[in-house]
Amino acid sequence: MRITVLGGCGAWPEAGQACSGFLVEHDDFRLVMDLGYATVPRLLEKVAADQVDAVFISHGHPDHCADLNPLLRARALQDDPPPPLLVYALPGSLDAVLALDRPGMLAGACEVHDVRVGSRLDIGPFRAETRLLPHWVPNAGLRLAAGGEVLTYTGDSGPAPEVAELARGADLLLAEATYVDRVPLDSRRYLSSARDAGRRAADAGAGRLLLTHLWPGTDRFAALRAAGEDYDGEIDVATAGLVVDLR
Repeated sequence: MRITVLGGCGAWPEAGQACSGFLVEHDDFRLVMDLGYATVPRLLEKVAADQVDAVFISHGHPDHCADLNPLLRARALQDDPPPPLLVYALPGSLDAVLALDRPGMLAGACEVHDVRVGSRLDIGPFRAETRLLPHWVPNAGLRLAAGGEVLTYTGDSGPAPEVAELARGADLLLAEATYVDRVPLDSRRYLSSARDAGRRAADAGAGRLLLTHLWPGTDRFAALRAAGEDYDGEIDVATAGLVVDLR
């Protein structure tokens, strides 16, 4: 399983970066997890629009799904459009982004599959499990297994025990870490820090930890240090272009 980071900024993209987006490849199947601001140009550096097999959107905030629109445009407006793109998301979470164009413009460009939280489903070669994780809007954490390897992605989530449960024994935990250490009081139920991510990775026994969704301007080295207070495995920060191979 290969993970290519398209972007890992929270809220808005820093110069030269992008918001949440990850290309996951296995057995020639290409799944994209989240498509936040500025991720499509990064994606198209790696693959053509019609080579994407499926998309999973964790939740409906635009820094996680806004670039679904240009991806669908890049497919639907071709002279010979490809088959509908398989898109997996919680019910209603894509209503806003799918309404950006005039009615009918993107008709047939995607086939949306509503994700039932707690369900298991097959996405190409991936065996997927979902778990509702705490955020301001419904947010589906995702566990992907293929070829004996396991990736867990939190989307955006508060530091709930469900994160460790979803990531139990995972080879890689891709965890939201908006803040380095202290999360503002009004956000503590809905967002995490790098220190929180390290604790959850330790609780889960995850093999590696990749911090994502850092607030623009965050000192990445401070985030790495905070995550390492409770977790002694390999830690990195999700920046555009980073490639992680699970073996």
